[in-house]
Amino acid sequence: MDQLALLFVLLLGALVSVPVGDRFGLPAPVLMTLFGIVLAVADFVPNVNIPPELILPGLLPPLLYAAVRRTSWRQFAANKRPIFLLAVALVFVTTLCVAVVANAIVPGLPIAAAVALGALVAPPDPVAATAVAGQLGLPRRLVSILEGEGLFNDVTAIVLYHVAIAAVVSGTFSPWRAGLDFLLSAVVAVVVGLVLGWGANRLMDILGDATLQIGLTLIVPYASYVIAEELHGSGVLAVLTTALFIAEYATDADDVMTRLAGYTFWDIVDTLVTGVAFGLIGLELHNAIRTAAGRWSEMLGWAATIVGVVVVVRLVWLLPATWLTKRLHARRDYDEEIPTSWRETIVMWWAGMRGVASVALALAIPLKTDDGSAFPDRDEIVFIAFGVIMATLVLQGLTLPWLVRRLGVRADTDREKEIEKELAVRAAKAARRRLKEIEQVEELPEDVTEQMLRRAFEIGFRISPDVVEDERREGHEKRMRRLKRLRRIQQEMLSAARHEVLAARSEPGADPEIVDRVLRHLDVRSLR
Repeated sequence: MDQLALLFVLLLGALVSVPVGDRFGLPAPVLMTLFGIVLAVADFVPNVNIPPELILPGLLPPLLYAAVRRTSWRQFAANKRPIFLLAVALVFVTTLCVAVVANAIVPGLPIAAAVALGALVAPPDPVAATAVAGQLGLPRRLVSILEGEGLFNDVTAIVLYHVAIAAVVSGTFSPWRAGLDFLLSAVVAVVVGLVLGWGANRLMDILGDATLQIGLTLIVPYASYVIAEELHGSGVLAVLTTALFIAEYATDADDVMTRLAGYTFWDIVDTLVTGVAFGLIGLELHNAIRTAAGRWSEMLGWAATIVGVVVVVRLVWLLPATWLTKRLHARRDYDEEIPTSWRETIVMWWAGMRGVASVALALAIPLKTDDGSAFPDRDEIVFIAFGVIMATLVLQGLTLPWLVRRLGVRADTDREKEIEKELAVRAAKAARRRLKEIEQVEELPEDVTEQMLRRAFEIGFRISPDVVEDERREGHEKRMRRLKRLRRIQQEMLSAARHEVLAARSEPGADPEIVDRVLRHLDVRSLR
């Protein structure tokens, strides 16, 4: 098997892991990691030869962009305190604790190298957290906090990592210079992200076509990451800024085809890239195995100790952080989405899985320093990092569904239905207001007005049947059953038409382009 064949195997595994995970109630990223481990120990599977410096820019931009599409700036603003405590403060605390312990237990490990180890194992993976939490029916506030933490903690961790690596390689370190670099990195990233987001929105208006617009959304995250990194900014923060800007300002309510096609396209990209990313994590296990040859007991002990530090520090930090956030929340009049019980705090603690970013940073550690000597204890750092990744991703990922069921942490479905009902009422009222505006400038027959009023009411009813009072619901349900029957008959008629047009494609003298154009017209008609 060569490298290209291995890539196709990972892509196929990414697709298959989704239904298998749904069938057995297991997260697809964890299954892909296990699949990668199986491939890593197989003799016929080659070692992965991907330059470490290409892993982050190759995988993170589309994964981050896909994750941001599922959220909004308002959610980040509502959760700013818990996200700050997790994405910034906790990363610093975890890095410090891991550095102190690693420096104490690994003989000869310099403190700067220990800080690099702490920085690369500190951030929970945004893709793993989102993918796992999204399948478990958790309260939306928890998912929002986990998404926000996962998306922003890489920014802090990567900057800390680069500062620590530079200190080891050059042999010098300046706290003031490190702080200035951190600030400049963030400023450059935000500026690049805003400029590219604004430019992408303007270019989308020029492109017009849905296919071209969606293609642009694939290019922009990579451009944002690369440009920010070239200007010594944070590529991760630049992608997040660009994605949030586009999601906030590029939405056209009437651009139905672009929106539907965009959802489908990014679902496919997210599934495939996520699968490949976590498959690569498993495949890279062979590097750690080779590193530990002859030193298993010693290095496993170090890795287990650091795993304990990472897991315990997160719990010890979360308990007072949640209490503090609640106290601050109690002094405010607005509703902030925070964990409301110790059970939710435990779930947040156990959802801190490491993943793609940690792997890429571990593999990107330089082989030599500026004076030509070997990077101190590089093999030990890589092994410990992989121990943390495997323990948190596989162990916590496999047991998190059980823990959620055991603690009974579930989304408030009644509240979600109430919000859905409120939106349904607003949609129906907006439709009726527009009908009245049309009546003021156009003379409509009475039967047309009556029919349009029913259609406006049915807009809300289709979204949430609860908008209708009990005594009127039965009549509307009968009308909806009639409409469903008519729609079913119409769909069967359109199906017959599509089969006939598709059969014409194989007839002698048929023009495939014309046939496809007619078929596309029938497909669009079927969506109405």
